[in-house]
Amino acid sequence: MISQSNKAGLRNPWLIGMLGLIVVVLGVNITFIWYSANSSRSSLVDQDYKTKDRKANEELLKELREQQSLAWQTSIKKPASLVVGAPTTYEISVVDRDGKPVSGTMTVDAYRASDASKDFTTEFKEVSPGNYQGAINFPLKGYWELRIHVKRGEDDFGVNTDRFMVAETAQ
Repeated sequence: MISQSNKAGLRNPWLIGMLGLIVVVLGVNITFIWYSANSSRSSLVDQDYKTKDRKANEELLKELREQQSLAWQTSIKKPASLVVGAPTTYEISVVDRDGKPVSGTMTVDAYRASDASKDFTTEFKEVSPGNYQGAINFPLKGYWELRIHVKRGEDDFGVNTDRFMVAETAQ
């Protein structure tokens, strides 16, 4: 007979299993909450995003018009494979709307979305008019993007590359 004074019901394997499952789920949740509260915050979202680099619409439109009026074009000679820790030579050509080479200074920002602390900037040298060359040494494997900045006098031009993969070993 089942009654509340009968303690045999507490030894039921189904009851023990359900209580064990509840304890495990609560333990995992508490662990995740504790870890996320004590770990460093992600740098993908800037903490002062509301005020940092705030520009008026007119300023943004002005920059966009300047980029479009320059109409410079870049071509990048990419290496066949990219390996962590191995300096890789890039060759980048820049021409204006008439196809004439653009001479100036070039910097290339290597951007890694998952770890902003590993982003870096490299200066490229102009080896001939409009042709720039530089070596980039990627410190981590994973997906990277390049942001190319060319400056000639007062003209400033920027372009981003597509995301690409850097491997740990040569394939």
